[in-house]
Amino acid sequence: MTAPGTAAPGTTTGARALVAAFCALVAATQVLWLTFAPVTDESARALGVGTGAIANLAAVNPLVFVLLAVPAGRWLDRRLVPALVAGAVLTAAGAVVRAAGVDSYPVVLTGQLLVSAGQPLVLGATALLAVRYVAPTARTAAISAASAAQFVGILVAALVGGPVVDAVGLAGLLRAEAVAVAVVAAVFVVLVRRVAPRPVPASAAAPAGGRLVRDRLLVGLAVMLFVGVGVFNAVATWLDPVLDDLDRPGLGGPLIAGMTVAGIAGAALLPAWAAARDRRRTVLLVAAVTSAVGFAVAAAVPAEATVGVLLGVLPLVGFVLLAGLPVALEWAELHVGADHAARATNLLLLAGNAGGVVLVLAVEVAGGRAAPTLLALALLSLPAVVAAWVLPRRATGPTTG
Repeated sequence: MTAPGTAAPGTTTGARALVAAFCALVAATQVLWLTFAPVTDESARALGVGTGAIANLAAVNPLVFVLLAVPAGRWLDRRLVPALVAGAVLTAAGAVVRAAGVDSYPVVLTGQLLVSAGQPLVLGATALLAVRYVAPTARTAAISAASAAQFVGILVAALVGGPVVDAVGLAGLLRAEAVAVAVVAAVFVVLVRRVAPRPVPASAAAPAGGRLVRDRLLVGLAVMLFVGVGVFNAVATWLDPVLDDLDRPGLGGPLIAGMTVAGIAGAALLPAWAAARDRRRTVLLVAAVTSAVGFAVAAAVPAEATVGVLLGVLPLVGFVLLAGLPVALEWAELHVGADHAARATNLLLLAGNAGGVVLVLAVEVAGGRAAPTLLALALLSLPAVVAAWVLPRRATGPTTG
């Protein structure tokens, strides 16, 4: 019997509303993270600082994630609802603080730190929320939707920031974001406190929390996300210089947008197919091979044909590469069980964050020249091919040992 004012466990309406609100909150964390990236110059002028200081507003996010990923995952696994409420409150509070100090860089930085502290508590719940609130037949779809929401947030931040700042200035953008995120967070908090979780049996045979970092499957999945996120970030960072080298300036933005939209579609569609047929390894292997081969071909063709190859390669790479995130998160949860799902999720996201930094720096040695940069991307994709190849051909649950 459920408590008064609480939705019954697993009710379709309650679970769907909660997942939808969670997806909106996930997207909000990404919008807030990247708010200043597409409007760096305008933000620097408005806050009276250099562009390097504006870049730091985005850089603090992965740094804070590294520091808080493990304790956030542990808290989520032990006390899911309080941890999620804290994540939503920190996210909304950070947005409000930024909007309240639109003329002060220290205040905006403080708000960005609050947003960053909330992110591991929100993103780390991606798999666990699905396990605790969604029927087994719909869990993969819920994980896919929340993962795709990350990419939706990135796309919104990239496309909306510039036009909004042109229309109402940086202050208007920050205030609009604060209002929207506060509403999203409030709705989510109400729902997560009202919808009762489903009973989930303990997973006695899952690897203990302290052994997660040494678990072979999780290590393989971590390598996949390290490379996958790293390659995506490296493409987003270096595509403009590559196209400048090919005498096609201005094409980078549309190509990245197209790659991201394809990735959203892949993240929404491929995980369900992979889970239904137990072809998770296949999807990850295809993603790694597509990235390695696609960029190798783009590097090898004559310069006059490179742009044409990229027009075909980038959407395909985005479609399969970004689908790797929900596939990996769902497989990790199936492997470790609900008891350690959030810790496993945050460890994998931590690997992705690290790859997003390391691979961008690694590609820098190519200096933005087209062929060397594309070849570097192909070579950096190879560890993911090896990691995917040695993954188990079939998934096993935590109770099978």
